[in-house]
Amino acid sequence: MNKITLLRVVGFAEGLSFLILLLIAMPLKYYMDMPMAVTVVGWAHGFLFVAYGATVLYCIRAMCWDATEVVIALGASVVPFGPFFLDGKIKARRREIEAELVAQE
Repeated sequence: MNKITLLRVVGFAEGLSFLILLLIAMPLKYYMDMPMAVTVVGWAHGFLFVAYGATVLYCIRAMCWDATEVVIALGASVVPFGPFFLDGKIKARRREIEAELVAQE
């Protein structure tokens, strides 16, 4: 798996875990008195949140990001649906990078 694919996979998992935490686990805790849902999903989301941040930093060179783009990529993890919107930009950047590599050959 290359770096960009790894970033997309981890971003998807992190975004999905955030939505599950917000839309399923939190209502279960506060409306159904089931705090264990937040404990389990919150732990998984916390792990994926850190993994996403580390993966963004790992992929800076592969994505040819400047400082602003890194901040946007990291910020996407704290916005619901953020990693999903960023995924479109990652796919577009991947196509640009691949086109540049083909043009250099």
